[in-house]
Amino acid sequence: MQAERGGMADVRAYRRGEQVAIFVPCFVDVFAPQAAIATVTLLERLGVHVSYPADQTCCGQPAHNAGFRPQARALADRFARTFAGFDWIVTMSGSCAAMARAGFAEAGASESAVAIGAKVFDLASFLIDAVGVTDVGARFPHAVTYHEGCHARRILESGDAPLRLLRAVRELTLVELPAAEECCGFGGGFSVEFDRISASMGEAKCANALATGAQYLVSGDSSCLLHLDGLVRQSGAALTTLHLAEVLAAT
Repeated sequence: MQAERGGMADVRAYRRGEQVAIFVPCFVDVFAPQAAIATVTLLERLGVHVSYPADQTCCGQPAHNAGFRPQARALADRFARTFAGFDWIVTMSGSCAAMARAGFAEAGASESAVAIGAKVFDLASFLIDAVGVTDVGARFPHAVTYHEGCHARRILESGDAPLRLLRAVRELTLVELPAAEECCGFGGGFSVEFDRISASMGEAKCANALATGAQYLVSGDSSCLLHLDGLVRQSGAALTTLHLAEVLAAT
């Protein structure tokens, strides 16, 4: 398992009543709305009131990764206008959180966009570092193995936050994923341009997950799950993919 961390030193504590927005990435809205619903369900169960700015759209990550910086800047600035006034922004995508926290500055977005991007947190980091909760009252009587996306691992440095949350879930058996640090191969446009390499990497990740004997492959990044779920379905393997929020929302 990953080395534990005590949390990000620069994250202040969430105070009840502060304005929290949920950011639902475009692919989650289309392909995995259940992850967003579970995130809201969980946060409200913990007493965190969540708002959904209805005019939100893409954070600009696809454009940024493809090298279209002017388009990425425009979307980052639009993101800032949409989420202005919120104290916290929570998303169920590690890669989109990384785009906001690091990619906005890399794309040359405005100072206000960079400042608002710094308020974006992936779900696990928000719960552990800001809310200060580990046991969210969940019950999930199944064997689970966890895949952490590259953005959460290397850019957000979320460390063992997801694992700490899963260990506290009642009746859940957490099984270590072999070669957990290896990429699943999705990478957005990478999976289109280099489809065979992407599929090969994803198949290796699925094989490692199956080797654990776990019933569920869980991740905090919906884009990784979209990739892996397709490969699992294609193979007919007895493995179900779930977003971290869906496990934590279960009772």
